[in-house]
Amino acid sequence: MSKVQIKPSELNGKVIIPPSKSAAHRALICSFLAGGGNVSPIIESNDMKATVGVLESLKNGEKMLDCIESGSTMRFMIPVAAALGRDVTFIGRGSLLPRTIGEYLELLPKHGVSVESNGFLPLKISGCLENGSFEVNGDVSSQYITGLLLALATLEGDSAVILKTPLQSKPYVNMTVKVMADYGVKVAETDFGYLIHGGQKFKKLDYIVEGDWSHAAFFLVAGAIGGDVTVSGLDMNTTQGDKAIIDVLEKFGVEVETGENSVHVKESRLHGADIDAGNIPDLVPIIAVLAAFSEGKTVISGAERLRFKESDRIKSVVDNLKLMGADVSETADGMVIHGGKELKAAELKGYNDHRIVMSFSVAALFLDGMTTIDDAYSINKSYPEFFDDYNSIGGNADVF
Repeated sequence: MSKVQIKPSELNGKVIIPPSKSAAHRALICSFLAGGGNVSPIIESNDMKATVGVLESLKNGEKMLDCIESGSTMRFMIPVAAALGRDVTFIGRGSLLPRTIGEYLELLPKHGVSVESNGFLPLKISGCLENGSFEVNGDVSSQYITGLLLALATLEGDSAVILKTPLQSKPYVNMTVKVMADYGVKVAETDFGYLIHGGQKFKKLDYIVEGDWSHAAFFLVAGAIGGDVTVSGLDMNTTQGDKAIIDVLEKFGVEVETGENSVHVKESRLHGADIDAGNIPDLVPIIAVLAAFSEGKTVISGAERLRFKESDRIKSVVDNLKLMGADVSETADGMVIHGGKELKAAELKGYNDHRIVMSFSVAALFLDGMTTIDDAYSINKSYPEFFDDYNSIGGNADVF
């Protein structure tokens, strides 16, 4: 089992953030549907390897599609493969195996696709997806909506995605619509959801992937608690919902300076805030760390879907904060943190969850001694170079 040991230190300097995993998934699929074009830069993370591998398997006519541990790859590619009429089986590993695909098990058979599954992976599909109306719950995962939009544009007839419940994490769907538009495919937002005209063609192009705001958040929070950090390589006009880290930091009292493609923060006097995480679930672990070092009460809500990520992220965050001595309580959809308490170094759990490991590596900078976090290599899912960048600006992390 991999671990990281972290000594207290201060992050000062500039980090060039890696490309957005979310944007890269979408661009790679659009490029595949276009029949060519380069997508760059691509980070060598396990999630990226999953999407690249599945697309290569489809190109080669292979029957087994391995999503590794990537929920995005799984939920994006199932309807895409169905739209192409492929007879294939989706498999996965580790934390992906308990993640649901229930929406597709209900929808696909209504539109010409046979499915074989016990509710989770492996999933075998056969037949060709037919256009029509697709009624989807909007509060389960926006990844289902993205997968359908990518697939339905390739069919001959028009289709509608009808939201049965309000859409959460809408910025991720906005990103899908934007990337598809970059490839020449139009999606219309309507009162009921989305309308997609069939018969559209993805155009070949070379696509430049913007920097990842969710990764930027780790370093920005480190700077705000006790450092001086600039993160560059960011698109200030992004559709990425996690750009909201700027607004979150300001709510906690941080003075944020933005440049053409960069954000700068330094140590600030922090106070608690109320955060609705409905559209920014991936930021919750690092926001919780920020709250623990802020005076007063923070309430994080709207994050119930975090219980079905790589770990139950609400419980994972709360348990680790308690090990550090924080005053925190779990709620059904988030947590309540009374910050400003004296926190201590501890042996923390990584829960094989990349965002937990990276978030608590930030917390460890400001504790009173050596902190150990297990499952350190789980960062390979999204940001393999995290500790290299962390150490390059003053961190003291030893992975073993």
